[in-house]
Amino acid sequence: MAGETSWISHYDDRQRESGVFDSFLELGEEGDKDATAVSLDVILPDDLLERILAYLPIASIFRAGCVSKRWHESVNSERFLWNLSHVLPQKPWYFMFTSSDEPIGYAFDPVFRKWYSIELPCIGTSNWFIASSIGMVCFMDNDSRSELCICNPITKTYRKLEEPLGLKFSDYSALAISVNRESHIYSVAIVKSKQVPENFFQWDISIHVYNSVNTTWVTTLTEVLMGWRGGDESVICNGMLYFLVYSTGGGQPENRHALIAYNMSNRSSQCSLTRSFIPVPCSLTCGRLMNLKEKLVMVGGIGKPDRPDIIKGIGIWLLNDKRWEEIARMPHKFFQGFGEFDDVFASSGADDLIYIQSYGAPALLIFDTSHKQWKWSQKCPVTKRFPLQLFTGFCFEPRLEIAP
Repeated sequence: MAGETSWISHYDDRQRESGVFDSFLELGEEGDKDATAVSLDVILPDDLLERILAYLPIASIFRAGCVSKRWHESVNSERFLWNLSHVLPQKPWYFMFTSSDEPIGYAFDPVFRKWYSIELPCIGTSNWFIASSIGMVCFMDNDSRSELCICNPITKTYRKLEEPLGLKFSDYSALAISVNRESHIYSVAIVKSKQVPENFFQWDISIHVYNSVNTTWVTTLTEVLMGWRGGDESVICNGMLYFLVYSTGGGQPENRHALIAYNMSNRSSQCSLTRSFIPVPCSLTCGRLMNLKEKLVMVGGIGKPDRPDIIKGIGIWLLNDKRWEEIARMPHKFFQGFGEFDDVFASSGADDLIYIQSYGAPALLIFDTSHKQWKWSQKCPVTKRFPLQLFTGFCFEPRLEIAP
């Protein structure tokens, strides 16, 4: 496909592209540069070289492994992987699915603004539930919701998890994962919601948590909610499990959504979800939750006052002590840039980047929270082949040292 950049071939010495990657491998093409490069390689001890290379972006680390035998051994050593876990987080990438039948697509690197063709392990289709944290991604199938897998998309290492106990089938499920950056211990949470038979206003809610230390599932809470059901949106942030619930009893438009905060360390059966409700900041067409530096952020579609089911804009809010603080609103020119924008959309983020994507097109918009800057990604190397073709994706931090 024209414009495609293979994740593997991109690091092949035969591939000569313009830009940063070329300059990295072309140190020896001029006499002065060659002398400098050789002298540095001789002077630097192994441990110092590995510490320096650990600060490179992921794409450059792969490229650096092609420079020499010594550098190849350095970026594959155990000590180098240890150094990686003690440097600043990598800028999160965004993987965009390009097919609803197969889990194929491209990953966008915001550092070099390039798309890479990568394959995801252990996922069946793009409509599986997906959650990510640090360097790991969790997949759960959308049919039986019994197939679960944790993987590192960069190294392709993965582990399949046992099916959680409790409610076998649910009408709605929300998946979340949290990884400890230092210990690499992780927790997976599933919020299941099932309608009480012949009662549309009562919904059984259960929370199931998996811990990588004891490798077991625990059902930490079961409760019946009146007039509210769960959905498919949840995230773990600073020890709290947040998930959106949706009104089943009508009411005012601004009350159609709500947020529930559940303390994962509190296993007491006395904990009531109804006392953990947090109102949403305005009438929403949809909401997307994400963990940005252990702060809960929500990206939401803002509904029209007279037609709350029709989107008029997109806002970004930060939860601060149970109160929402608006940190940005998408400028109208970017909102129009998507063309036909549905009332629901894909959005995920990590660190200080938020990605927003329309289901109807491969256009990808990025919001940098630290610089308050909006910008489009480079065009994804895929085109829309038929009117009903859908696009979606997810964000993840590329890491080499983390394995399930």
